[in-house]
Amino acid sequence: MQTIAPELAELAALIADPGRASILSRLMDGRPQTASELAQVAGVTPQTASWHLARLARFCLLKVERRGPRRLYCLANPLVAQMLEGMMTVAVAGSQPLRPPRIDDEMRRARTCYDHLAGELGVAVSDAMRERGYLVLDHEVGELTAAGTAFLCSLEIDLRPSSRHRRALCRPCLDWSERRPHLAGRAGAALADLAFRRDWIRRRPEGRSVEISAAGLAAFRTLFGARI
Repeated sequence: MQTIAPELAELAALIADPGRASILSRLMDGRPQTASELAQVAGVTPQTASWHLARLARFCLLKVERRGPRRLYCLANPLVAQMLEGMMTVAVAGSQPLRPPRIDDEMRRARTCYDHLAGELGVAVSDAMRERGYLVLDHEVGELTAAGTAFLCSLEIDLRPSSRHRRALCRPCLDWSERRPHLAGRAGAALADLAFRRDWIRRRPEGRSVEISAAGLAAFRTLFGARI
């Protein structure tokens, strides 16, 4: 009988290396990084980082973008980000009670999960959309209602699928710090993109955490009814 066990074991061993795990975690904010930047994150030499990156790319966890003379690395697709977020959730749950997880306040407050909102902000926005009948979301299924579609369109959010990528419009993503689902899929990505464009949230120099601006706090509370 055929089994995927050998491939699963190979994938687990690939991610198990602390340096590669650090690289993958850093790329969860969706921003492409150079090999030298990722070497610093992993605490290894540039040569070792290049070796790690080649292995991750060969297993289709990363892709390489060329911008002039530079080579930038990012997660290969949203499925990889979804897998990593799930592993983080299991890792945090498995660490208790022997070793409580270290989650800084900024990461817990608001962050990106690849290309959508996460942390207290992401969960609060998702909860508010559910309460207003815009969204059906639990640990297994996600669906944007007709009212939810109209609401997002009123904010000038484009929900049309890309011709290059087939991706679910709406799906749940289990938040590893809140341990509850937040909105992912095309709708979640479009909502995060809108928040960045309108300066509701701002990227910090490093890491996945984002800063919620005063205008953003007002918008999330007024437009969405989020308790944040």
